[in-house]
Amino acid sequence: MTSIVRWLKESAYTSSLSPACKMCAKGSKLVVLITGLCPAKCFYCPLSFEKGGKDRIFADEWELDGEKDTKKLILEAEYIDASGAGITGGDPLVVWMRTKNYISLLKKIFGENFHIHLYTSGLKNGEHIGDLVSAGLDEIRFHPMPKYWGEIEKSPILSSIKSALKTDVDVAFEIPAIPNMEKEMFSLVRWADDNGLSWVNLNELEYSERNCDALSLRNYAVKNDISAAVKGSQETALKVLGMVSKENFGVGVHYCSSSFKDGIQLTNRIKRRANNVARGHEVISDDGTLIKGVVYSKKESLQRLYLSLKKEFKINNDHLFINKKKNRVEVGIWVLEKIAPVLKKRGLECYMIEEYPTADALEVERVPMPI
Repeated sequence: MTSIVRWLKESAYTSSLSPACKMCAKGSKLVVLITGLCPAKCFYCPLSFEKGGKDRIFADEWELDGEKDTKKLILEAEYIDASGAGITGGDPLVVWMRTKNYISLLKKIFGENFHIHLYTSGLKNGEHIGDLVSAGLDEIRFHPMPKYWGEIEKSPILSSIKSALKTDVDVAFEIPAIPNMEKEMFSLVRWADDNGLSWVNLNELEYSERNCDALSLRNYAVKNDISAAVKGSQETALKVLGMVSKENFGVGVHYCSSSFKDGIQLTNRIKRRANNVARGHEVISDDGTLIKGVVYSKKESLQRLYLSLKKEFKINNDHLFINKKKNRVEVGIWVLEKIAPVLKKRGLECYMIEEYPTADALEVERVPMPI
């Protein structure tokens, strides 16, 4: 018998848990989308249309200007105080040499204890897994197609899996918890245990812009009005955990919920970034977002608006900022609350803005000022 550990945001696992999962919970894993190219055609792939099928590179939300733009890669790791990186895609093995170079670079900059794992379909360039391990890869997570979960010995990626098992890397499976496929999923867990894999990760299946039609065609539905998760996915994963708990397996099985990814992994990562990138005029919310005041002028240049605000209202330099990218002057919200009535009478547009501290600065809320 194996006990089930109830973890964060409805996630659960049987011991042990991958170091990568523990780091994700802290928000300290840098997410490196190293390419959007992938030889697999999974109907449930959640990757956006902007990234999927395209050879683009992102460090978290920050797009790199090509393969050699490693400055952003390192900066993003520093901004979140990363203790490791997860290399994903697409499929990192499609660009295995780039992946190898990035692993080597990250290990060189941040040290051997910087934990690096990657996700792969295993369909292409499996013969180069040893090269990645030599460069410093700590963990590899294979994604077998669902039709092979019950008979992995017939899978076209079997040779890649066995090659990885001959190295020093930790080997795992990572699959979506597809409703009503608990028998096949349990069969995969048993095979993993029999063959020396370290972990099997079960992700709650989610709707996205890319997979919504394919999921709907298969008669799946969202589990509630506030979630993109598929109804029945969590129940299936928990059934598998229940089946595993009755065995004496050495392989660890982890169910990762949709709410864990959003409410724990993402939230903690953006909090870490906010603490490092917030300027003097920005307030960090409890959720890690940045709250600030913004002023728009249709007549004055940004520089002139900045100088006039600073002079007239005696605003500290640290509490004013020219955002050329968004064509506005930003100011501490506590300052704008006092001066917005005056600015509005002059025809200036004022807002309280809440946005993510990420490279894309995604806006969450905009409230006209004065309230």
